[in-house]
Amino acid sequence: MDFQVVVLAGGTSKNLVPLVSKDVPKALLPVANRPVLSYVLELLESNNLKDLIVVVEGAQAALRVGGWISSAYVHRLNVEVAAVPEDVGTAGALRAVSHHLSASDILVVSGDLVSDVPPGAVAATHRRHGAVVTALLCAAPVSGPSETGSSGGKDKAKKPVGHNIIGLDPKRQFLLLVATGAEVEKDIRVQKSIIRAVGKMEIRSDLMDAHLYAFKRSVLQEVLDQQTSFCSLKQDVIPYLVRSQMRSELATNGVSHVEEGLEGKVASQNNQAWISQHLTHSTTRFRELFALGPNGSRSAQIRTHKCCAYIASPSKYCARLNSIQAFSDINRDVTGEASHLSGYSFSAQNNFIHPSAELGLKTTVGPHCMLGEGSQLGDKCSVKRSVIGRHCRIGSNVKIENSVVMNHVTIEDGCLVKGSIICSIAHLQQRAVLNYCQVGAGFVVTAGSEHKAESLARSEKSSSQ
Repeated sequence: MDFQVVVLAGGTSKNLVPLVSKDVPKALLPVANRPVLSYVLELLESNNLKDLIVVVEGAQAALRVGGWISSAYVHRLNVEVAAVPEDVGTAGALRAVSHHLSASDILVVSGDLVSDVPPGAVAATHRRHGAVVTALLCAAPVSGPSETGSSGGKDKAKKPVGHNIIGLDPKRQFLLLVATGAEVEKDIRVQKSIIRAVGKMEIRSDLMDAHLYAFKRSVLQEVLDQQTSFCSLKQDVIPYLVRSQMRSELATNGVSHVEEGLEGKVASQNNQAWISQHLTHSTTRFRELFALGPNGSRSAQIRTHKCCAYIASPSKYCARLNSIQAFSDINRDVTGEASHLSGYSFSAQNNFIHPSAELGLKTTVGPHCMLGEGSQLGDKCSVKRSVIGRHCRIGSNVKIENSVVMNHVTIEDGCLVKGSIICSIAHLQQRAVLNYCQVGAGFVVTAGSEHKAESLARSEKSSSQ
């Protein structure tokens, strides 16, 4: 495909502290002991999309990400790593590299996406409809810990997470309404022109914007140039394009823009609701607007731009690592029901234990677990639904459940770790207890201490000394 591909890899995201740091940018956070960015790069590679621009916020983070890509994907991908200022947002990041964009269509994908949805399918939909933007929509991810001993299904401890209100036409091909963030908590305005054009609109709150978009470059460039205050693709650019797709049609027909006011208020609680308006000529106008009917001079004159949706099959996996809870959820899934994404061959016991790892007497590693290269566990340890990184030293009588332990971590005898994330080079002294905590890189948890729902990390001042 002749799409130009831009991967927005972020930097040191504030909502992922203490997992991220100057030494570990977001793109290099481990999912099943692999940097999260590797999942996007290999997805693109498998779709024969090998010429990429990877945009990283912050010069230091860009150096680290670029160094890793150079060593991991040499002779496989042609990658240009571009550093942009921190906190510019996704639209700002694209604006900063827009002078590199020359193709007629641009594929933009978030570097924190873990998915097996082929981007080629999104690109094909975009081209087929001649859209200005086509967004990948997936089932909202399921969040929360699994019950101990679960077979990996969607048990009662998990719950779906909704983030967006999406309006679709009856055939679910076109984006008619997008509400994100704080808008979701309010009554949502629906334009009369949209209802008049389609007759029906399906309102969905169970879909996630996967942050994989195909754009018509000329339109994207115009929006970025003219709307200089836009910072976010998801919250600014996409809603703007969706709202404005009726405007040229209204102007052509001499209808006042005042008519874009309220047709009704859609309460955010009304999941899967249908708004129906039986308006004169709605079917004809729908065909004219979205070019679904026979070609004709009038249709050519009033056709406006189109915003499309590609809805992934429910059998596909799709999640974004954009929060601490998502980090835990994705690690759980990629060693469980989505283990095909991990790149590892799991055993008959549904786990992966590296051949160089060592297990003590009466130590058990349960299903949906991963034990990295060179790690050692003492006697009478229990590991359940957890990921343990490389070269960890774990003492005797240690219990680890529903947790992620990164590389070079030391856990001494008698510790209990549940629902927690322990970053690299951290140290848990004897009999420390962690329940649903995050431990930053290099932090020492003192012997016998108990912590619940805490974030434990060294201060920036002490870590820089």
